[in-house]
Amino acid sequence: MVVLAASICTKGGKAVLSRQFHPMTRTRIESLLASFPKLIPANSQHTSVETAEVRYVYQPLEDLYILLITNKASNILQDIDTLHLFARVVSDMCKTVEEREIQRQSFELLGAFDEIVSLGYREHVNLMQVRSVLEMESHEEKIQDIIARNKEAEAKEELKRRARQLEMQRREQQKRTAALGGGGGGGSYLGGGASGYSPVPKYEAPDAPTARTASPAPAAASRPPNFKTGGMKLGSKKTRQAELLDALGGEVLAVEDMSTPPTPIPVEPPTQIQKDARGSLPTVTPESVHVVVKETISVSLLREGGIKSMQLSGDMNLQVADPSNAHIRLALAPFSTDFGSDLQFKQHPNVAKFVPNQEKIVALKDPSRGFPVGQALAVLKWRYAGQDESYVPLSINCWPSPSNDGTCDVNIEYELEHDHITLYDVVISIPLPAGSYPTVSDASSNWSLNPSTHALDWSIPQISADERSGTLEFTVGGDDVGAFFPVKVAFVAQGSLAGIEVAKVTRVSGGEEVVFSSDAVVSAEEYVVL
Repeated sequence: MVVLAASICTKGGKAVLSRQFHPMTRTRIESLLASFPKLIPANSQHTSVETAEVRYVYQPLEDLYILLITNKASNILQDIDTLHLFARVVSDMCKTVEEREIQRQSFELLGAFDEIVSLGYREHVNLMQVRSVLEMESHEEKIQDIIARNKEAEAKEELKRRARQLEMQRREQQKRTAALGGGGGGGSYLGGGASGYSPVPKYEAPDAPTARTASPAPAAASRPPNFKTGGMKLGSKKTRQAELLDALGGEVLAVEDMSTPPTPIPVEPPTQIQKDARGSLPTVTPESVHVVVKETISVSLLREGGIKSMQLSGDMNLQVADPSNAHIRLALAPFSTDFGSDLQFKQHPNVAKFVPNQEKIVALKDPSRGFPVGQALAVLKWRYAGQDESYVPLSINCWPSPSNDGTCDVNIEYELEHDHITLYDVVISIPLPAGSYPTVSDASSNWSLNPSTHALDWSIPQISADERSGTLEFTVGGDDVGAFFPVKVAFVAQGSLAGIEVAKVTRVSGGEEVVFSSDAVVSAEEYVVL
């Protein structure tokens, strides 16, 4: 087989990326690619076409074509296998198979193409080997990085040692100044009295200005000028120390004081940490029987409408605080969202399975045993994976409209699709074209510019059934519609998307109802509009 070129082009024959493995002019390759779409027969199932000079082996890649241009004597089976490897490499290296993304990754893709084909002949490599070569891990480079980090650490330690030495010299100078100041007060027999005559209290005082204040005025006036000079030198040393601390970036500030005990750092209570992790969700006061439902959702929506993928996973945790309530059973309420058989359940090994066409009960297989006391137990788990758009909790519609003046009007709208959940701390992040800044028409909207991602973050404190929708409009420079995607959404929600809810808790023996509390939280692991 002889591969003349590997190319990616649009359906109109415009070259997006091309790598020639034999000498070929740009005009020649552009002419071959321009004539390629015209050679494809309508409603054909073949993946190759031929001309009098070359053969095209091609494969659709969403809105593009990836193709190999070979001579007619080439082995077509090997060419098809090579083409599939090229397609897998492109899909692996590009987040989305679009013209913009391919051009952004063009340098890496050309390097990968050279690893697959050399001088027109296929190399014996697979996708993992190509990926390993492109990572270019070097043992020598790692060693040099370790040496550089060790040198940097040694330099920081030396700076810390110098800082400690300067601190010790400063304290010694303070003590000497305090002692000499106390001696001057004792030398003035008439002014100092008994307290000025004894230097011991002045020596123990760590602060030099305190010793000067305690000494009488005549003694302070009779001090030789050289003590004043010593005080000025002390100030200059302090300035050099401050410069050294600034150069260290504040790392030496953690060094403990030699003369005073360290100040204890207050530790935040665990309840405060849990509250921060929940965001703005209302707090729930746990009863002796407390049920926690946690769900995680990952959704990829399409900008034209529809859904690419959705995954929902959840678990129910039971915590019993009172041993008298260990022998209980939980009755689940009818599901508010009908997932049908698509929702798969999995119970704890000691928990009985659900009985078909009956009330769903969570109870131990052995009625004589009780649930653990004082610790949470995951009694039930569930999972859903599919492409049903009716299960999506929040729909997002981002509509960029380019104008003739080089700007783009962007309208973005959200709507809550399920009334049994309430969303909190919602942030909708819309990426912006590089170097452009938005002008928002609605002054009442809560938005900010994220400098790390150069995106507009639209914040909504709460989305509920009472206020289920909202819109935001802004104008920004640029006419590339694809620059505003992917739109990312982050939130926490109260409720259960799967509709899992405990209706009542009863004792195994007797059937008396037990007071219980429940908390249902949904977190968005990944929520994007592609």
